[in-house]
Amino acid sequence: MCRLFETIKILDCAIYDAGFHNKRFNHSRSVLFGCLDYIDLRDSIKIPPEHRYGIVKCRVVYSRGIETIEYERYNKRNISTLKIVNCDDIDYSYKYCDRSGLDKLLDLRGGHDDIIIIKNNRITDSSFCNLVFDDGEKLVTPAMPLLKGTRREKLLSENKIVQDEIRLNDLKSFKTVHLINAMLDLDECKVGIDSIYR
Repeated sequence: MCRLFETIKILDCAIYDAGFHNKRFNHSRSVLFGCLDYIDLRDSIKIPPEHRYGIVKCRVVYSRGIETIEYERYNKRNISTLKIVNCDDIDYSYKYCDRSGLDKLLDLRGGHDDIIIIKNNRITDSSFCNLVFDDGEKLVTPAMPLLKGTRREKLLSENKIVQDEIRLNDLKSFKTVHLINAMLDLDECKVGIDSIYR
């Protein structure tokens, strides 16, 4: 049986974007396991005293139900260069604990900090983030990411970003790329287009 996980940001005991995490969590349980009950993750997150201040990464591992919940201090990764890698058969449409396919692609990054994955000639995601490209006028996220992240869904719902098909040759139209995920908002991890290597 496959296991999945949610990574949830907690700041000074405030749980971020719980509605978006609940939606993905319960949708995955419904599609993959046939579960019809609704679980609110907030009912199960009990923040330990040592994690009640600062930025904390909460990891909820689940299948039919919640299996484990872990908490740790968040340490932001330093990302300054990205390497383009191609893979047409990668599938990460659900947030599986098994990331072996992504890890194999990450091994191709050489001396770079992370990768941009091209699938069927279209830009998708990095190894752990959705991407948002900035052309100076609008913020565009790939229309076909590997995983529809919670931060991406929130920014789309707020009309702060738009989605469109982005091909490799389109990169020259942009100035920077933002890496976003549950722990990273816009502008918290940004790389210049000239720091993307083929």
